[in-house]
Amino acid sequence: MFKSTKKGNSVLLPVLFWAAAALFILVPVFFGPVADSEGWSPISNASAAAIPTPEALVYTGYKGVTIGMPMDEARAKLGKPRDMSDVEDYYVYSETETCQVQYDVDKTVKIISVNYIGDNKSAPAPKVVFGADAEAKPDGSIFKLVRYPKSGVFISYNKIPGDNLMTVVTLQKIPGPRQ
Repeated sequence: MFKSTKKGNSVLLPVLFWAAAALFILVPVFFGPVADSEGWSPISNASAAAIPTPEALVYTGYKGVTIGMPMDEARAKLGKPRDMSDVEDYYVYSETETCQVQYDVDKTVKIISVNYIGDNKSAPAPKVVFGADAEAKPDGSIFKLVRYPKSGVFISYNKIPGDNLMTVVTLQKIPGPRQ
């Protein structure tokens, strides 16, 4: 499928691709989207009011691409994708930076997920993404998810330490009420 030119990493890109795809599927499962008239809540409606919600996005997109942008405009900003379809594009900028963009039925951007692999100095710090630092766990990993109901998006930041260091920043449209 996707091959890296670096010896021994021929499996890395497909694994990262599927890990990012799994994240898109599993985030709503683990964080339990609950649709209500006010928007999307991570927990029951009774306690949702107690959670402070940020007013404005700090991290609004990647390389000028934002949620809700038309497909053609996003492609013009990101360049030629390695893989392209009507629902998803996959970009490889280097061995250490990839981007996956998914489109909604109206052909607008609904998900932007960027993978920074290895000791990639271009990976943004949590403060750049959220406007505030995120607490690292004892092993050095970081996971933070913030919902911005007024903007209609959420952002997740996932830093996985170790020999295969990876940082994944995902900006996703908050799903509307279920039918």
